[in-house]
Amino acid sequence: MRRWLATVSISIVSALSLVACGGGGGGQASQSPAASGGGGEKKQVEVFSWWTGPGEADGLQAMKKIFEQQNPNYTFFDAAVAGGSGDKAKALLQSKLQANTPPDTFQGHAGAELQGYIKAGNLEDLTFLYDELKLKDVFPAQLVEQISVDGKIYSVPVNIHRSNVLWFNPAVLKDAGVAAAPKTIDEFIADLEKVKAKGKIPLSIGSEWTVTHLLENVLLGSMGTDAYNALFKPGADWNSPQVTKALESFAKIMSYAGDPQDDWQPAAKQVADGEAAFNIMGDWAYGYFHNPPEGGLGKKSKTDFDWAPAPGTEGTYMWLSDSFTLPKGAKNRDGAIAWLKVAASKEGQDAFNPKKGSIPARKDADQALYTDYLADALKDWSSNKLAGSIQHGVSVNQPWLAAITESVGLFIGSKDVKALQQGLADAAKSNAQ
Repeated sequence: MRRWLATVSISIVSALSLVACGGGGGGQASQSPAASGGGGEKKQVEVFSWWTGPGEADGLQAMKKIFEQQNPNYTFFDAAVAGGSGDKAKALLQSKLQANTPPDTFQGHAGAELQGYIKAGNLEDLTFLYDELKLKDVFPAQLVEQISVDGKIYSVPVNIHRSNVLWFNPAVLKDAGVAAAPKTIDEFIADLEKVKAKGKIPLSIGSEWTVTHLLENVLLGSMGTDAYNALFKPGADWNSPQVTKALESFAKIMSYAGDPQDDWQPAAKQVADGEAAFNIMGDWAYGYFHNPPEGGLGKKSKTDFDWAPAPGTEGTYMWLSDSFTLPKGAKNRDGAIAWLKVAASKEGQDAFNPKKGSIPARKDADQALYTDYLADALKDWSSNKLAGSIQHGVSVNQPWLAAITESVGLFIGSKDVKALQQGLADAAKSNAQ
């Protein structure tokens, strides 16, 4: 918290606030010299995210460079909070919002998570920015819908991530007699057993949130897209035999997991280093595997690591999208809008996403920049069925996710499938939107 209290805050000149409130985003560039305070002092723009690890931090820095080049009167203040998936960051953010001391802009997942902030009245309407920049023409309609309430749009998506990716080490699989990535849950369990027999870690796992991430993938792979998506509708039956079967498979798969690592990166590294065979993680892992050693592991795709849809999920893109917001009461509203313009831009997204391991939210990105895994992702995003992530904010809001996380945490200790299912059913009953 001290880090936040130390953040330098300089008030916006009231006249500039009035210009911005009028919806005239086009006046931002011409007004920015006044925003520096007259003495040449640069104003900080506090950008809150949870991108601190290799790959993700590199993508953020690439966007920061563009922002500071285009806005010489602003400096980027990186208010990132460590912890994959943002659980720690979101807890801190909630305390900031409740205290009416929001950052200038913060990262939020499109879908139910973001809509929680909207319905709580934390965010300004960004429809004016969409109109000015003609963003409805370049973002997919179904994505804009996920960041809107009552026809008003509340964030700028910077990417599309895929949650349902099976990462694996080809050499470890070959040594275990596994010829190809498993396509079904049953094949996956059989392959885990083969790897175990060879003395390697069958499945690497990270901190608790990565277990919830695994759970959403097993639910999708076991139940199928339509049944999975139906779980988040009012009146859904989380006590159904289909859910029971999926949870029994989840428990079996978890029995092959290695010792839990501190977060997703060390778990992914076990695969890249040949210590483990499989890891189910979002495609942000690609940036970590692939990027040069100063920002990643510098590993060679198809040799040191490979990928496939998570077992049972081929033809479905379990998606999530990172976006940036304009909180009500932001100290540097003009600077936040300047940041949002970079985040929305083709240049910003094409600088950010290849390093982050994601594909752009914009439909007009330079496809030549997206090669290897990212080329596969672009193709699948345009053709696959869609399913929303649980852990990453699309399908459930924050209270619902907290209840799911609690049930998963209890399961890690007890291994009690029946109790897990009841906990998930109770969470749905209490929190269904």
